[in-house]
Amino acid sequence: MMAMSVTLHPPGFWRRDGVVPRLLSPLAAITAAVTAWRLARAGWQAPVPVICCGNVTVGGAGKTTLALDLGERFAARGRAVHFLLRGYGGSVRGPHRVETGDTAAQVGDEALLLAAVAPAWIGADRAASARGAVAAGAQVLVMDDGLQNPGLRKDLSLLVVDGASGFGNGRVLPAGPLREPLTAGASRCQAAILIGPGCVGPLPLPVLRASLRPGPEISAWIGRRALAFAGIARPEKFFAMLADAGVIVAGAVAFPDHHAFTEQDLRRVFGEAERLGAAPLTTPKLCASTNRPGRSTAPSRATGRHGNARPSHLWLVDNYRNGKAFEGFELLDQAPYPQWDHRHPARSLGQALPISRHGSQHCCIAGA
Repeated sequence: MMAMSVTLHPPGFWRRDGVVPRLLSPLAAITAAVTAWRLARAGWQAPVPVICCGNVTVGGAGKTTLALDLGERFAARGRAVHFLLRGYGGSVRGPHRVETGDTAAQVGDEALLLAAVAPAWIGADRAASARGAVAAGAQVLVMDDGLQNPGLRKDLSLLVVDGASGFGNGRVLPAGPLREPLTAGASRCQAAILIGPGCVGPLPLPVLRASLRPGPEISAWIGRRALAFAGIARPEKFFAMLADAGVIVAGAVAFPDHHAFTEQDLRRVFGEAERLGAAPLTTPKLCASTNRPGRSTAPSRATGRHGNARPSHLWLVDNYRNGKAFEGFELLDQAPYPQWDHRHPARSLGQALPISRHGSQHCCIAGA
């Protein structure tokens, strides 16, 4: 497979401990202390349940993927779910409800993906966004990132972990990839979602293992030549998923996460695809960032057709620590949405979402 890459990689010492991380440990201690000081501030308690999809590492772990999945589950049960996120890469400060006509340059590519499923609000002040969402009729708030944001109290926090990169060398910035010590972040979560193969060692949390799989529309691409290109944190995951599904990945072009695509970038990709005799294939996130949801020349959702195709799938598979089931995560497809119990958020979530503790239950997502 040919690969062209302009991806920005984290420093190599983040993956393993050594002299450089130890030399940077005093600065890491300062980072940890400042984060702990910020988090000591009490946040606003919303009158509706708040679910946070967060992580303790910098870079992509699958937070947006999980947020989309949860949003679709709640929406399928008739609940008015709204998304909250910072709007990374956008120029609008917020709080701002994503509207038709907003571009990735204004609100960020992730906000456009989320807004295609349910109302999405961007802004660094999550409490202000939450107030706007509640005033607009939100019954459930799902946060894409924000575990280290103290402005809004969370009823349930899920620690999203990328199985391939895990927690790196386990040190805090700049000595490692962590935003805060793992024990501190995990202590505020009720469960961990491990996406992809890998092992992160013992965690003081129930762990749900998940993996990204393409939806049924990928069958149209099996045996076809494709030039895969993506601007996500770990583009190799997307490329590998296509190859595993039977797509002939003739080439792969990786761009940095949240890359601001230009016409020159796309001409380069399409020109390379033509040279290889392949069709360009990308992720919904890139289509959102280029504002090309319906162009067949920039196929989205791994379909090669239009942007309204069904998305990939996230499979939640039981992998509970010490064999203990995560309380409340049961297959309850016909269960009515319960009264939210702030004292037992995991139980309330389990009654609302169909996640099996005795088998695998797939759920739809809207991007890799």
